[in-house]
Amino acid sequence: MTVSIKVLIPAKQSESSQTTQYTATNCKAIIDKFTITNTSAANVTISVNLVTSGGSAGASNLVMDTRAIAPDETYTCPELVGQALEPGGFISTIASAATSLTIRASGREIT
Repeated sequence: MTVSIKVLIPAKQSESSQTTQYTATNCKAIIDKFTITNTSAANVTISVNLVTSGGSAGASNLVMDTRAIAPDETYTCPELVGQALEPGGFISTIASAATSLTIRASGREIT
């Protein structure tokens, strides 16, 4: 078994449509840090799903539901820290406004 520390989601703007941000490909993954920074002048909400392989984002795998992020706030997502993804599982997000929230995640991949 090999454990590799990885940037799971390089810093990027979250989309305003449901979007897969990371997939645990041929590995298991553990989220160690997930941050969201609002770079806009208004509150923006974000939802995060942790989806099993072959599934789709929906109410049954919603981990963070429409969390409001204030302007200039960086939120560290304690709901996501320590969560695990089995092979093929993925992180999906949707924001209420595109190009307003910068997301980034790091963690460990286990092969």
